[in-house]
Amino acid sequence: MTLDPGVLLLVLLAAVLHAGWNALIKAGGDHLVMTTVIMFVPILPSVAIVAVQPAMAAAAWPYLILSAGVHWIYFGVLIGAYRYGDLSQVYPIARGTAPALVAFGAWIFAGEALTAIETLGALIVSAGIVSLAWRRRGGTVPAHQPKAIGFALLTALTIAIYLLADGMGGRRSGDTLVYVCWLFVLQGVPLVAFTLWRRRGRIGDSFRPYLKRGVLGGAIAGVSYGIAIWAMSVAPLAHVVAVRETSVLFGAVLGALVLKESFGRHRILASAVVAAGAVLMNLGR
Repeated sequence: MTLDPGVLLLVLLAAVLHAGWNALIKAGGDHLVMTTVIMFVPILPSVAIVAVQPAMAAAAWPYLILSAGVHWIYFGVLIGAYRYGDLSQVYPIARGTAPALVAFGAWIFAGEALTAIETLGALIVSAGIVSLAWRRRGGTVPAHQPKAIGFALLTALTIAIYLLADGMGGRRSGDTLVYVCWLFVLQGVPLVAFTLWRRRGRIGDSFRPYLKRGVLGGAIAGVSYGIAIWAMSVAPLAHVVAVRETSVLFGAVLGALVLKESFGRHRILASAVVAAGAVLMNLGR
């Protein structure tokens, strides 16, 4: 099964946008506050939309609640990963296992079996993405690397769970836009409340430096994940996730060009491997 060209292009756009807002978080400063501002931005328009749109189908609510709860955990472990590791190290590990995990989960929970070629493609995509985090032997190993990898692996698990939940929930919602808006509200409001509590007494000083970047990141993040959930509601989960997780290629480039993180020749090869895996997944049945 292949992705429709229009869906494919939109998912690639979502991948670029996803790398962008992650780079904004990693760019420096208070990661918790920056993440909170990004997650706050879609809340107000989401509330306005759910207020005027028909109610979401009841069958989607269990998936929505599961996704929101897992997203709260995701934010915590993602912030921890970026505290200890580089964007170009953490991001590939966190996102790289998603295509394989989601392919397996979609087979178990959504009845979406892949052909042998498609399964191979998903595994190749994951292997290529994770290899982007590989550090050359003999190079400098940061003191916090074990913690960074541990947090990144926890992040990967949460990603696989919420992607499956959102793909299946979006299909049952009756209106993907309403599902997305409810998700932004349920995942964003608790995070905002938590951060205001953690930064109590110095809220103005904590948030002021991140408002401009945060508003930009929030708009990017909202569009990116909205596209992803819509795509998973109309196309096979594993195929959408495999293409979307090519965002790590863009993340590695941003880490090198903008954040001045290392970028070796092996990452060029890894990029080619990821592309080859994505092609295999879209050869059709």
